[in-house]
Amino acid sequence: MAIPARMKAVAIDRFGPPGVMSARTVPTPETGPDEVLIALDAAGVGIWDAKIREGTWASGDERFPLVLGTDGAGTVAAAGARVRRFAPGDLVWAYQFENPKGGFYAEYVAVRAVHVAPRPEIVDKVQAGAAAVTGLTAVQGIDDHLRVEARETVLVFGASGAVGTLAVQFAKLRRARVLGIASGRDATALVRRLGADGVFDARRSDAAAQLRALAPEGLDAVLALAGGETLERCLDLVRSGGRVAFPKGVEPPPTRRRGITVRGYDAVAGPREWARLNHAVVEARLRVPVDSVFPLEEAAKAHERLEQGHVLGRIVLRVG
Repeated sequence: MAIPARMKAVAIDRFGPPGVMSARTVPTPETGPDEVLIALDAAGVGIWDAKIREGTWASGDERFPLVLGTDGAGTVAAAGARVRRFAPGDLVWAYQFENPKGGFYAEYVAVRAVHVAPRPEIVDKVQAGAAAVTGLTAVQGIDDHLRVEARETVLVFGASGAVGTLAVQFAKLRRARVLGIASGRDATALVRRLGADGVFDARRSDAAAQLRALAPEGLDAVLALAGGETLERCLDLVRSGGRVAFPKGVEPPPTRRRGITVRGYDAVAGPREWARLNHAVVEARLRVPVDSVFPLEEAAKAHERLEQGHVLGRIVLRVG
């Protein structure tokens, strides 16, 4: 595969609103000995990207121009000298947060090989671009932090979003009784189609009461993907010894409660984690809802869509 010296990318020169993003031509990143260079087909757009863009999650180590994007999917264009698991032509998906060589809003990205995995055939390139970090977050929340077991009653709060739509399916894979909280008729309908046993509209004042009626013996576990008063009312239904997990960055985070384990976590990417995700994707015959797709050059419009809210599934940038 011929690798150009320069590539198209979307970057920022300062923190700010979506308008600070612009398409430009930048040097193609060089591939280190432990890295894989990926020719991207699609990149996911997440709320964390917006937090980085606006400076809310600035680490102080950013170097401008800064190419945004934490995950995506494409084809291996080159592999470093010490890489044995991948070769040019392999179809892969990848996730790396705060990549010093630039993010995924680009034609090429250089990523450490431990952050890359073969793309499961069951998902196409757009779905894979949408589901790398969200898939890791969802499966690790359900399996590692909540340890969901068969016949348990599990609530996914924020079930229609990028992580929630996948978490519902992974919880069903564990043969749990899955309940979902979403906002709006279209969101609740989506969650129901994905297999939830009961879905409640967070916009209704009686959502917690409806949940109580369907789970009179309480909840065993909650994956909290959004915070606020409605979540807190739902957490009142968690039985003693129950578990609550939430990705770090959820604001406000769930309050600590006596007799209940409340744990925040970040998604981890490594060969073992990728293998477990890929197995779960195939076993669940995962469906990846995509809210909207924008060309790379319109990344600013994708962020504007993100800020409008009520995103069902995930927003994706089409690169290739």
